[in-house]
Amino acid sequence: MAATSDGTTLVMNPPIKTIRVILADDHTLVRAGIRALLEKLPDVEVIGEAGDGREVLNLVKAQPPDVVLMDIAMPGLNGLEAAERLARDYPDVRIIMLSMHDNEEYVLRALKAGVAGYLLKKSATAELETALRQVLRGEIYFSREIKLTKKFPLHGITGRKSALEQLTGRQREVLQLIAEGQNTKGIGDILKVSPKTVEYHRTKLMSGLNLHDIPGLVRFALRVGLIPDETLAAG
Repeated sequence: MAATSDGTTLVMNPPIKTIRVILADDHTLVRAGIRALLEKLPDVEVIGEAGDGREVLNLVKAQPPDVVLMDIAMPGLNGLEAAERLARDYPDVRIIMLSMHDNEEYVLRALKAGVAGYLLKKSATAELETALRQVLRGEIYFSREIKLTKKFPLHGITGRKSALEQLTGRQREVLQLIAEGQNTKGIGDILKVSPKTVEYHRTKLMSGLNLHDIPGLVRFALRVGLIPDETLAAG
């Protein structure tokens, strides 16, 4: 509060807190479209953009935002894997998954990864602001078109782990990179490990999944959504 020269007391409204957002999507045009929507909101600031999961982790480490808006299908380290690490290491950062997929399997995996929201890209224009406000209140937001069944409780998700979930985080990284066409040396360079370590993880992958060749690993990665169809088409 403050007093004027005539003794009148003025009530000062607290300043509006700027919502700091990191935006992650490997498609430049999609990022530009989402950024344009965010910039129309008066109290939102985009403090960084990323094109893959590893870049997201580095940006958040350097300058933690309030919200990360992140695509699922990104090269090297996909959005679900990045979300799981962010939820573990930065619990105060709210994660909204951006996706073109509205099926329940993806939603469940996102929930298990620790996201606070799941926003369909086609609904972003109408729902983006609502999603931001809701997750910042500590709530969970899903696009209106997403229909959850009783199999998908919002709290305390339990049940037997899928084949993908039984893999370690490092094994999932190696699997994704194999499916994206990286060779042993390339994977080692990306993960900063030796070729022998990569071969060890590949052997454990094949044994754990009961698969016996690289095409089998690629088909598995595609089937469980670890890589999108367009990854193979681009290759």
